[in-house]
Amino acid sequence: MITDALTDPIVKAAIEALQKGDRKAWLALFESDAQLYDDGALRSLEKFTRDALGHERFTSIARVEQGGLEVIGEFHSEQWGDFRTYFRFRISPAGKIKRLDIGQAK
Repeated sequence: MITDALTDPIVKAAIEALQKGDRKAWLALFESDAQLYDDGALRSLEKFTRDALGHERFTSIARVEQGGLEVIGEFHSEQWGDFRTYFRFRISPAGKIKRLDIGQAK
């Protein structure tokens, strides 16, 4: 999948790490106290990283919004199948991800 549409460098690095299943690179982009919300429910970032990276990925990107901080596209999960999803990033002043909201997009 081509990530050229991703304009924010941190978001691009995060999506590329997700795509490659690179847990170390993925976690290095997050604040130590970063929060992950999955369809509005607080979820463990560490558990998501263990469960998803290497098993879930975007298959295409439909849109990039919110100044490059929201990615919407088709997504594949070995456990849940294929569906449209969003990843919405909030970046701290230090340049790390402080919050990530993910969920099914309509």
